[in-house]
Amino acid sequence: MSLRKLPEITAGRLPEVCAFQPDEDALDRWNASVMAAQTSENTISVLDVIGEDFWTGGGVTSKRVSAALRAIGDQEVFVDINSPGGDFFEGVAIYNALRAHPRKVTVRILGIAASAASVIAMAGDEIQIGKAGFLMVHNAWVVAMGNRHDLTEAAATMEPFDDAMATVYSDRAGVKKAKAAEWMDNETWFNGEQAVEEGLADGFLPADAVNEDKAKAHLAKSPKAINRVDAMLAKTGMPRSERRALLAEVKGVTHDADPTVTHDADALKALTQGLFQL
Repeated sequence: MSLRKLPEITAGRLPEVCAFQPDEDALDRWNASVMAAQTSENTISVLDVIGEDFWTGGGVTSKRVSAALRAIGDQEVFVDINSPGGDFFEGVAIYNALRAHPRKVTVRILGIAASAASVIAMAGDEIQIGKAGFLMVHNAWVVAMGNRHDLTEAAATMEPFDDAMATVYSDRAGVKKAKAAEWMDNETWFNGEQAVEEGLADGFLPADAVNEDKAKAHLAKSPKAINRVDAMLAKTGMPRSERRALLAEVKGVTHDADPTVTHDADALKALTQGLFQL
């Protein structure tokens, strides 16, 4: 187990009538080019949306993190985070995997750790954050469609998720759960100094620990577009499995194209226009 006695998060899957849609403010604030100036072999990088990104083929999944932990083995682990969040369940699975690691886990928030990424950050025995970094906490946010029974089921399913996250944040910060729940209700952003002051981080990263790779700056655009399309598909009542299949098909049309060229956008535009004709 981790050196800290961190609470486990238990979460089932949402009903098919729901779809995750990452926080738009977090996506707007995310600078995808931020990365660590140096990394060691025992470092796990969380520098993308949480969950599989159908458009780029990237994304940080629990499967990939678990594989990295197996490769690292019985030694200390560093986790570098710069992520706007994403799939809550993937975030929980990654948190639990890091929580179960037998050696020290040091989390380094290089840019932002928002939403599901902030849950992952809480798995650190030690959390370091850049003074220019941000940590954001909020309630789980989804798009849901259906009759009142479907929506009631969705709300009932999400309630224990929020309670579990409040437990994790309050445990880390040493505050009452009601205070953590208030942070979540208000979608609270903490800069580096505030995160340390509130107990959500232990200290600051050295200024020279962070670097920028300008070649990756375009990556912030693709998850926003594809997740908006996924949300619109969910509003039509399309099940999650069918949405994934359709998005994968759209991705396949432009599989060999540069992700910044305009006909990627054209494919998305054609898909979204078709939604409004359903």
